[in-house]
Amino acid sequence: METSVQNPSENDRFRDHLSFENDHGGRRWLYPRVENGPLLRRRTVVAVVLLAALFGGPFLSVDGHPLFLFNVIERRFIFFGVPFWPQDFHLVAIGLITFILFISLFTVVYGRVWCGWACPQTIFMEMVFRKIEIWIEGDHNARKRLDAAPWTNSKITKKVSKHFLFLLISFLISNTFLAYLIGKDELFAIMTDDVRNHLGGFASIVVFTGVFYLVFARLREIVCITICPYGRLQGVLLDKSSVVVAYDHVRGEPRGKIRKGETLKTGDCIDCALCVQVCPTGIDIRNGTQLECINCTACIDACDNVMAKVNRPKGLIRFDSLEGIEKKVPLRFTGRMKAYTAVLLALVGLLTYLLVSRSDLETTVLRAPGQLFQREAGSYVSNLYTIEFVNKTTRSLPVSFRVSYPGARIRLVQPVGQAAPDALTKGVFFILIPEKNLRDSNTKLEVEVVSNGKVIDRIQTSFLGPTH
Repeated sequence: METSVQNPSENDRFRDHLSFENDHGGRRWLYPRVENGPLLRRRTVVAVVLLAALFGGPFLSVDGHPLFLFNVIERRFIFFGVPFWPQDFHLVAIGLITFILFISLFTVVYGRVWCGWACPQTIFMEMVFRKIEIWIEGDHNARKRLDAAPWTNSKITKKVSKHFLFLLISFLISNTFLAYLIGKDELFAIMTDDVRNHLGGFASIVVFTGVFYLVFARLREIVCITICPYGRLQGVLLDKSSVVVAYDHVRGEPRGKIRKGETLKTGDCIDCALCVQVCPTGIDIRNGTQLECINCTACIDACDNVMAKVNRPKGLIRFDSLEGIEKKVPLRFTGRMKAYTAVLLALVGLLTYLLVSRSDLETTVLRAPGQLFQREAGSYVSNLYTIEFVNKTTRSLPVSFRVSYPGARIRLVQPVGQAAPDALTKGVFFILIPEKNLRDSNTKLEVEVVSNGKVIDRIQTSFLGPTH
């Protein structure tokens, strides 16, 4: 039996050095080992479902709309088949705030599970690009030997094959990403039409392909550690009650090597370092919660497999909180969790109310700029107005409008009888009021919009008249 004795300065090195940094301050290339286990199998199922949703999202339709669309240039946004116009920007803003708060609350309670299980960066890296790399170059030891070996025909073939597939998948991701931004029809036009007619779209595909290839072929864990802002939030969101991937130092220390046939007399950790070898960001989870940990649970599978071999209970590395490990305190609902939950429920309630009460037809009435009143035959005074209808539905809506003011009537210049589906419809009209009914030079009016015999919108506007 040996007990590992480690240099304290080496133990503390992780505090002021990045996990991918070597002793000279340069990049240390990581070769994560793959250790099979129940959590990896569950992550694989989750990844397959999310990848299917990601690639299918822009090509699925609901009532003629794509499932998702984020067209910033044309200011068109569609979520789950429901279109949102610039007039609905407050709903999008509240929805984004609600989502960010939900992620914050989820992190406070369960740590960085999003990063390890649902983040596209992790899913593509570990479940797609890493698997291709293993398929072509071999396991972690084989990849390390290949990179260190001189350039031969075999090495060139493997490297070229790998990077060709990386570029091909990056191109596929790029096209999918662009479909979320401009829609599938515009994407198909770029792919099938003359490139000269879509230079902007073609350039976007090339740029996105290069970015995705750079991320998954070179940057890799650097994205999670130094680029992604979400990882930086852990320090302020996590506390002793947060459930994270944690090493049970109470049970595991002091660490000690074990030989076959010997009884373990130290802590349960046999210092095999498999938890370090499988980590995609290169950290030692036994040093405690760290910025680089993405909660991918690879170390849990590796440690559980080792514990089973040495006849010790599984769970030396597990989902738990610091309080749960040190004081055996179960997950409790802290004051901070309650505050986040209260604000989140309030935002969800507000967003739900606004979505339910959102009108199918949004109307804007504006008095023609620079135009004063005009006197008409019959002692009438008229003002010129423009009206715009935003039909947020997929069906055409019959529309008419009226003015609730004594003696007022409307004369159409540009008639509007139907509001086109999912489109902006414009019209021009005069409002005429008998001069004797005007009591002020600036009269407040209410224009009612009627569809199928029902008033669906009321708009306040002003009417200019002569001074009395």
